[in-house]
Amino acid sequence: MNVWFGKVLGSVGAVALLSSVLSAEVASVRRYDNAIEQQVAHKLAGKKQFTNVQAKVEDGIVTLTGTVDLYREKLEASKQAGKVAHTAGVRDLIEVAGPTVSDQQLQAKLSEKLWYDRMGYENLFNYFALGVQGGVVTIAGETYNQVARDSALATINQTPGVKDVIDNIRISPLSPFDDNVRRRAARAIYGDPVLSRYAIDPALPIRIIVDRGKIGLYGTVDNRMDKQIAGLRASQVFGAFSVENHLVVANSEKNA
Repeated sequence: MNVWFGKVLGSVGAVALLSSVLSAEVASVRRYDNAIEQQVAHKLAGKKQFTNVQAKVEDGIVTLTGTVDLYREKLEASKQAGKVAHTAGVRDLIEVAGPTVSDQQLQAKLSEKLWYDRMGYENLFNYFALGVQGGVVTIAGETYNQVARDSALATINQTPGVKDVIDNIRISPLSPFDDNVRRRAARAIYGDPVLSRYAIDPALPIRIIVDRGKIGLYGTVDNRMDKQIAGLRASQVFGAFSVENHLVVANSEKNA
């Protein structure tokens, strides 16, 4: 009986000790709340774009509310709050209240911006697919490297009218083999006298995506014959295991 009673007392003591430790940890976290809130407020007050942003802190979690003009500013506010010492996390409830732009106009504007983003040889190997609903931009596709992906997202984040961004971009895996296939495919397609004109406008090339020897062609061509020739040239590339021809024929989706 005494042994049992001793075990009970030991268990009660352990629970009490654990409760005491947890209470001390909570008290320690809460001790920093006021300091965190003041530091976050100071960081945000130093920038005009955060004039309408407020911060509250509870148990080390910073909750941001209010409004900003651009989605980029919403991300930046969250980033600044996260830098404050002892911050356990950031809950970003800021609303983007900038100019209202119709989904159709916003999608057209973003598409054009991305066409001309990072123009150059590597641009041939980047492909994006955009969708806009209620100001929320969903972007998918694939980029040759991380730099191209970050550049595309930065372009979207700073565009007026964007309320939120869903990032589904995939970065092509590093592969010397795929790099060789890319170069051969670019030479085969743009070296063809019928297709060479697609290299004139750097914003509207035939996009070449390569993943472990599999070639995907994206973009818009003028007619069905150009689409067929591009697919044929890609299929003749040494090292290409397969070709998926996703080229769209301008003004004729039924023929794509």
